[in-house]
Amino acid sequence: MALAKAKEIVSSNPVVVYSKSYCPFCVQVKKLLSELGASFKAVELDKESDGNETQSALAQWTGQRTVPNVFIGGNHIGGCDSTTGLHKAGKLVPLLAEAGAINSSSSS
Repeated sequence: MALAKAKEIVSSNPVVVYSKSYCPFCVQVKKLLSELGASFKAVELDKESDGNETQSALAQWTGQRTVPNVFIGGNHIGGCDSTTGLHKAGKLVPLLAEAGAINSSSSS
């Protein structure tokens, strides 16, 4: 049930961050996405009634039990290090644009 719900959330949002509200790495990733102007859905596992089940389902699905657990365009990106690493390599913004999470044109 939790896995089906997680997959539904990931498939219906361009960017999803499975997070815990008190986690500094989660805060860092959400701040980075906000600074880039990306629209994303944050699922705070510590505030969801089925948070533990969802976290276990994510571990089954992605092999990653830790948060943040980031998905862009339906693809599992990884955690904080992976996300910030992509940004430092100049690859995060193109991924976000491709997923439709940010406007890729700098002038509108």
